[in-house]
Amino acid sequence: MKLSICIPIYNFDVNALVSSLKNEIETKNLDAEILLLDDASAVEFQKINSKANSSVDQFNILENNIGRSAIRNSFLDLAKGDYLLFLDCDGKIISPNFISDYLEDINANHSDVIYGGRVVDSHIPEKKYQLRWNYAQKRENLSLKKRRHKPYLGFQTNNFVIKKSVFKDFRFDEKLKNYGYEDLLFAMELKAAGVKIQHIDNPIFNNDIETNQVFTGKASEAAESLALILKDVKTKDKVSDLKLTKAYKKVRDYRLQGIFNLSFYLLEPFLKTRLNMGNAHLRILDFYKLGVLSRAMSKN
Repeated sequence: MKLSICIPIYNFDVNALVSSLKNEIETKNLDAEILLLDDASAVEFQKINSKANSSVDQFNILENNIGRSAIRNSFLDLAKGDYLLFLDCDGKIISPNFISDYLEDINANHSDVIYGGRVVDSHIPEKKYQLRWNYAQKRENLSLKKRRHKPYLGFQTNNFVIKKSVFKDFRFDEKLKNYGYEDLLFAMELKAAGVKIQHIDNPIFNNDIETNQVFTGKASEAAESLALILKDVKTKDKVSDLKLTKAYKKVRDYRLQGIFNLSFYLLEPFLKTRLNMGNAHLRILDFYKLGVLSRAMSKN
């Protein structure tokens, strides 16, 4: 049983990640391959990551950026394994048995999809990085117990294994090119088809430190991605249980969207300033995302 480790790259140094994976594969003589796909990163990162070329089985660089969903789908044509392990390029291996633990679970349970989890540094960073850190701690780095309680809502794409035969039938929605909700939509497609997601304790460390300004921008991208999902009759029901979706529907159903959009237009500069300070309550981030979502839904 072969495992294909698939790492989409965009403007990040993956040498340390590749080195950790390669070391475990060689030390334990595992039947695994490492595949890298660069989604048209800046030339400087292409040069940095060229050092990993000799350590991996395939390293391809795309001429044009195709987005977070399409690049993951592209691995299906490259992978030789029976299972695919997807890792974000900003991840850091923290367990010497990281790959082995996945293989052990695959052999024991023959699961279709497995999610291992994620962690970040427990120390509070300086203020300019606190928004992303706070969001990760309270919204993303869920305990194994919480993830198993809501296995589909607790799924993320930063560190998961999927059986190749299942991935052929359930691919990521390629209309979602930017940050946000491609993992939730994918999970809900699996849920609708009765495909179970197994959760285990095999986390990867989130090794990327984003400034408050960068993460605020990503929050806006995520809200606009959600708008794309809600505007598509084929996918809108898949995200109906999302808190942000429910909040938007209340604004719309009470016919408050016009006044809400005007209020958001006036408040947006203040909200951005507050979020960029780093110590803002996450409810302010939620309100900001709701404003972006409502504005996006108002556009044809």
